[in-house]
Amino acid sequence: MAKRTFAVIGLGRFGAAMATTLSQLGHEVIGIDGDDDRVTSLADQVSQTVKLDATDERALRAAGIQDVDVAVVSIGENIESSLLVVTLVKELGIDNIVAKAVTPLHGRILEKLGVTRVVFPEREMAVRIAHSLVIPNVLDYIELSGDFSIVEVPAPAEFFGKTLRDIGLRARFGLTTIAIKRTSKTGHGDFTTVSPGPDDVVQPGDTLALLGSNERLGQLEKMLKSAKAPH
Repeated sequence: MAKRTFAVIGLGRFGAAMATTLSQLGHEVIGIDGDDDRVTSLADQVSQTVKLDATDERALRAAGIQDVDVAVVSIGENIESSLLVVTLVKELGIDNIVAKAVTPLHGRILEKLGVTRVVFPEREMAVRIAHSLVIPNVLDYIELSGDFSIVEVPAPAEFFGKTLRDIGLRARFGLTTIAIKRTSKTGHGDFTTVSPGPDDVVQPGDTLALLGSNERLGQLEKMLKSAKAPH
C-alpha cells in the first residue's frame, strides 16, 4: 500500500479518530484545529499537528495543505465554516476531499461543491447498529446500495469442517462468501482469504464476509437454522 499524505481539518472525535487511524495505517497526517488542547492531544500520534484558523487561506497554504493527497474536512457542527474550508481546499488544488456532514442539506451542498465523499458519521453508525440488531451476530456491516450489503459474521459451528461448496450459501441462500478471516494459529494475527474458492474449508473461529440482498441478509438467522437441518 503506497504511503499517502492526508490533512485532517477539525480534530473533534471524528477528526481525531480519522487522523490517528490514518497514521496507524502508515500514512503521513497533518492534523489541524484551532483548539490548543485538541492539537496538543494528538501531537505524539500523527506526523504533524498545527493550530490555525482553517478559514484563513494563507494559514492553510503555510501549513502545506496544497501538497497533500487527500483532505478530510471534519468541521461538521459549524456548517458555514465547513463549506468555507471545503471551498478554500478546492481552490488550493486538492481534488480528493472527504467532508463530514450533519444534515442532508449540508451533505447536498458539499456534493455540489465537488466533495469526493460526504460522510454522516452518526447516521452511518446508527445504520450499522440497527443492522446488528436485526442480523444475528453481525460483527460489521457495509451498505453497498439500498438493496445490497456486506456483513461479517462468525462462522456457525454447523459450517466447521465443511467446504463452501458443501455449505452452499449461494445456491441455497443467495449469499456469496467474499472473504474468510482467520486467526493465525502461530499467533501472528489475522489473515484473510479474499474470494475464497468452493473447496476452501471453514474452520472454528473463522469470520465470514457475506454479500447479498438486504432481504436475504435479514433472514440469515432463519437460514442458519435451516443449515442445521439435514438435507
